[in-house]
Amino acid sequence: MKTFAIVLSGCGVYDGAEIHEATMAMLAVRKKGHQYQIFAPNMWQYHVVNHLTGEEMPEKRNVLVESARIARGNIKDLKDFDAAQFDALIFAGGFGVAKNLCDFAVKGENYQVSDSVAKVIKDMYAAGKPIGAMCVSPILLAGVLDGVKITLGDPCDSSRAAEKHGAKHQVATLEEVVVDQQNKLATTPCYMLDADIAQISEGADHLVDELLKLM
Repeated sequence: MKTFAIVLSGCGVYDGAEIHEATMAMLAVRKKGHQYQIFAPNMWQYHVVNHLTGEEMPEKRNVLVESARIARGNIKDLKDFDAAQFDALIFAGGFGVAKNLCDFAVKGENYQVSDSVAKVIKDMYAAGKPIGAMCVSPILLAGVLDGVKITLGDPCDSSRAAEKHGAKHQVATLEEVVVDQQNKLATTPCYMLDADIAQISEGADHLVDELLKLM
C-alpha cells in the first residue's frame, strides 16, 4: 500500500481548495487501494469570499482550519510534512493555490511560492518521489522547479506565468495527464477547462495512475 500526501489551500473554489478536486483525489487514491494524509498550511487566508454572491466578506479564516472541513478533521499542519513518510504528493486546485499557497493572484507572472509549500515540493523532488498537481496548482511546480513540463489545459494567464518561470506548457484535455518523466511530475487541467464532476473524477483517477507508474 502506498501513502499519498494531499495538500489543500482552504475550503471553497474562490478562496481555498476546489472541493470536487480535493474529494476526487482522495477517492481516486482509496479506490486503488492506497491511503492518504491531508495537509494544509497554518496561516490566514488571503481573503474570504461569499461563494453564493462572489463578494468578499469582512472576516478572517485560517487555511488549516478551513481545510479541515474537507478532511473531516483528519489533517496535519504543512510544517510537519516529512517526505520520508510518503510515496507521492498531490496538490488540489482552487483559487486558494493562487492566493494562499503562492501570490500569483496578486503578482501575476512575478509570483512566488510560499516558503512552506516550496520546501515540501523540494523535499519530495530531492527524494525522487512523484508529485501530482490539479487545475491551477501546476504553477507551484513551475515556481519551484526548473524547466518542468506541465499542463494548465489551454494557454492562459496561468500558463504564460508558468512559462516565464521556465516551465514548458503542454495543452491537454480534461481527462488527460501530462507527465514529466524526468522530474517525476504529473499534471491535469480539471476546472481550468469547462468540466463537470464526472470528468474531474476521471482526471483524478488518471493522475493517480500516472503517479503510481512514476514511483
